[in-house]
Amino acid sequence: MDLIYAIDTMWVLIAAAFVFFMQAGFAIVEAGFTRAKNAGNIIMKNLMDFSVGSLIYWTVGFGIMFGKDIGGFIGRIDLFTQGNYDFLELNIPVSAFLIFQTVFCATAATIVSGAMAERTKFKSYLIYSFFICLVIYPIAGHWIWGGGWLSELGFHDFAGSTAVHSLGGWAALVGAAVLGPRIGKYDKNGKPQAIPGHSLTLGALGVFILWFGWFGFNPGSTLSGTDFESISHIFMTTNLSAAACAVTTMILTWVRYGKPDVSMTLNGALGGLVAITAGCDVVGFGGAALIGMIASFVLIFGIEFVDKILKIDDPVGAIGVHGICGAFGTLAVGIFALEGGLLFGGGLALTFIQGIGVVSIAAWTLSTSFILFKGIDIIVGLRVSEEEETNGLDVHEHGIESYADFAPRVLAIK
Repeated sequence: MDLIYAIDTMWVLIAAAFVFFMQAGFAIVEAGFTRAKNAGNIIMKNLMDFSVGSLIYWTVGFGIMFGKDIGGFIGRIDLFTQGNYDFLELNIPVSAFLIFQTVFCATAATIVSGAMAERTKFKSYLIYSFFICLVIYPIAGHWIWGGGWLSELGFHDFAGSTAVHSLGGWAALVGAAVLGPRIGKYDKNGKPQAIPGHSLTLGALGVFILWFGWFGFNPGSTLSGTDFESISHIFMTTNLSAAACAVTTMILTWVRYGKPDVSMTLNGALGGLVAITAGCDVVGFGGAALIGMIASFVLIFGIEFVDKILKIDDPVGAIGVHGICGAFGTLAVGIFALEGGLLFGGGLALTFIQGIGVVSIAAWTLSTSFILFKGIDIIVGLRVSEEEETNGLDVHEHGIESYADFAPRVLAIK
């Protein structure tokens, strides 16, 4: 028993380190997909949302998420996580569970950074990071994983397609909408204009780091290093979905745009990873590949809808990758689950429950995020000035030039 306890603990801690490393992936994906004049600001945002989030989640958020249930809505507040959590029946120390959940919380928080890149005040982003880790994420997490009403309903979101990714994606949607598009993103007729990032190489490296980290994100959610069958199965479903989505996205963009689009294909890998996260433990290998393939269509048309129809400027595609693919992946559990899925004789019951979960988390996040971002905008301002945006946030927000030894190529944006 002691050996199993030790193995389970080490596995969860190693998986937590994998997920923490994803923070580096998010940082350089965002930096690569945006302009060099904002790289330092992006690094600071991704560093500080994790740092601020770690402190506030330990202080208050964990108790709200995993404390004893109050009415199915919220956990009992436990300042500085000092209470007794025996009722969770963990086979690992509470501190191991706490750090694992902390890195998940940070993932939800940092998704928003990319959608609001290149025009957000740094202090305003810090305020947002504080409140999403204090209230928005922990309450939604309690509904799903902490014994709240969705978990009682039978909602299945194994590692967070909805709890982490859709929540972050919906918050990103609201934040980017309230903030408005970057200067030059839309012409006088409202047609979107491409604003190229400064390094596809960095973006690609970030995607590989995120793919690597997902092997801690999903398999680590077993919370057991001795459940070899489940861990191995989840490794495979996670990889198959990512690969299928990347390949399908390459083909689709080749057909639609005449060339295989690099940045969209990179996002395709991430979209497949997000989509499989909810059901990675309950779908088969074929189901995982199909989820990835369908997620490609969801991703491409979702990003185009946000960009061209809603006219919301999302520099890295975070809303499509996390919000829309996360919602699809959660619904896909009701279709592809080997037990209870529609394609395996389970009827529509599970799909209906999954739909309730997707809609309820979307409604919660959209409403609370709107209040948060509008409040920040009214009180301290959300967006930098036109001069600051034009010159770059590195200079005005941090007093640095991230690429001081390089002469930037300035493109006139019509």
